[in-house]
Amino acid sequence: MGMVFGKIPVETPKHEVIHSTNDYEIRKYPPAVIAEVTYDPIQFKGDKDGGFTVLANYIGAFGNPQNTKPEKIAMTSPVITKESENIAMTAPVVTKTPGNNKLVSMQFLLPSKYTRADDAPRPVDERVVIREEGERKYGVVRFSWVASDKVVAEKVENLKKWLARDGYKVSGDFVLARYNPPWTLPPFRTNEVFIPIE
Repeated sequence: MGMVFGKIPVETPKHEVIHSTNDYEIRKYPPAVIAEVTYDPIQFKGDKDGGFTVLANYIGAFGNPQNTKPEKIAMTSPVITKESENIAMTAPVVTKTPGNNKLVSMQFLLPSKYTRADDAPRPVDERVVIREEGERKYGVVRFSWVASDKVVAEKVENLKKWLARDGYKVSGDFVLARYNPPWTLPPFRTNEVFIPIE
């Protein structure tokens, strides 16, 4: 019942708040291991969150874990999504899809007991990539309710303005972090927009 009211009963990433204003925070995150799937939403009937099931299957959220051990991996929060331009890559080759120029990457942060990518069980589904992220620094703004495209775009623009105003240099695209399951009542949801900074 607590999850309906926004309680987050799972591990969330540890971080250090370097600077805090009324508008946003600057946070530093230690290295982490993530499970990631990148896809064109068309693969999931246009659903931008279609990769969730692929990652949930990997950790065993819906039954038997789809990894080579098989080992059930604890769910953490938040679920991270980011959109990127659909750019041709060397392996695998990704080509532009007519009418859609965005790929979505969805990430689960693995529990902190996994300190290297090699520590985590290997995925059975080749779409799931396990990788390490180094220490990173972000400008972060928190908000509740539903993280619609319009609301997220507004939060991103405001955060970029505040960071520029205060002399921070943006070093990449924003990511969206959602901390609650979809059945959480909107006023109790916790969402954050992260923008990497130097």
